[in-house]
Amino acid sequence: MTDIARPDRSLIAAIRPYLEKEPIGALLLGLSSGAPFAMIASTLTTRLAESGIDKKTVTAFALTFLLYNFKFLWAPFIDRIRIPGLAAAVGQRRAWLFVIAACTVAAIIWMGQVDPVADIQLMVIAALTVAFFGATFDIIIDAFRIDSLKPDQLGAGSGMSQYGWRLGSNGAGAIALFIANRAGWDIAYLAASFFAIPAVIAGFLLGEPVRRTAVMAKEKAEPFLKQVQSTFIAPLADFLTRPNAWLVLLFVLIHKIGDTLANLSLRILLADLGFDKDAVAIYDVMFGLIAFLIGVFVGGIVYARLGMMRALMLCLILMGVSNLMFAWLATMGPVNWALAATMGFENFASGMGGVAVVAYLSWLCDLRFTATQFALLSAMSSILGRFVQGTTAGALIESLGFVNFYLLTTLLAVPGILLFWVLMKREPPAPSTAAAG
Repeated sequence: MTDIARPDRSLIAAIRPYLEKEPIGALLLGLSSGAPFAMIASTLTTRLAESGIDKKTVTAFALTFLLYNFKFLWAPFIDRIRIPGLAAAVGQRRAWLFVIAACTVAAIIWMGQVDPVADIQLMVIAALTVAFFGATFDIIIDAFRIDSLKPDQLGAGSGMSQYGWRLGSNGAGAIALFIANRAGWDIAYLAASFFAIPAVIAGFLLGEPVRRTAVMAKEKAEPFLKQVQSTFIAPLADFLTRPNAWLVLLFVLIHKIGDTLANLSLRILLADLGFDKDAVAIYDVMFGLIAFLIGVFVGGIVYARLGMMRALMLCLILMGVSNLMFAWLATMGPVNWALAATMGFENFASGMGGVAVVAYLSWLCDLRFTATQFALLSAMSSILGRFVQGTTAGALIESLGFVNFYLLTTLLAVPGILLFWVLMKREPPAPSTAAAG
């Protein structure tokens, strides 16, 4: 009888893929990706709320996130344009990575110098500037990560990217809160800007992506009109001609609307309930970070055991249910253990979901058009939630109250779950383990 080798399910075997060079690079890239987002999300919301800015104006700042949602419009330039001189020296991907990192640092530092009470319009411009360079940083970071990961590193790389994003987002947010409480917002934003450095380190660690360089080397010089077609039309045509393409896009568009609304409104709830900055930093940022990291690790195991599609379905359900915790917290008032429980469950579910969602979106991308296709998919995943947040969330909260508002966000998760169930029946086979191609 022939012995059949059993898969190694030990803890060491589960951890080993995360220690390879490419997933470690994904961790560093994620660290830098999360920081600019935090500066215009929860950190800015806290800053505006404590400055006495009204709720409708605070929630309107969520419209700055729409630049993240429209980043696919300029992502083709990142895919195709070479920065003169620097691209020849370090490669196309790394040239963009280094330049946009420097621009992001400058934008965050400038935003810290602006006083929202003295000039709210200038703060809008500063927030838009950080959002633009943060979104562009995301484009190159996502493309560089996907191009660098080998097919069998997709699960581990997605998990490490999620680790890095939350460490960068929460770390920059926590540092900003602690420093702002003691030295002012200008010094706080200066300190947070240093989170752009890990991406530069990843650029040196991983080098220019070999797989994409080999693919692009096969492409011949093209006339101008053909270059326009290759840059703007080919990435969309490649995706939209696939089976179930429109169902996939609809799922990506609606699956996070409830989750996005709930999370972008969280700091308003905490300020309204009376939690101080230290409580927010400890229970939301730090305790939430620990729960998220545990969720990512568990998500990687679930991804390996259930396969990508079933793991994603489980995570969608958990993320929908987590919105109920916000409604419960709204009934409890400024109770620290209730805040810890809410943020624990929410971040654990988000950590698990992030592994499956990022792996799924990455799996959908063609290597020739990584920046454009991933930018389109990731942007679509939150555009509806951010638009509603910026236009009507403040009015909804004032008319419904926080409890009913968060119950509404829970119901908004249901259509995405049902649509993905349909996709599971119709999509071709997906990677069944974290080590699958």
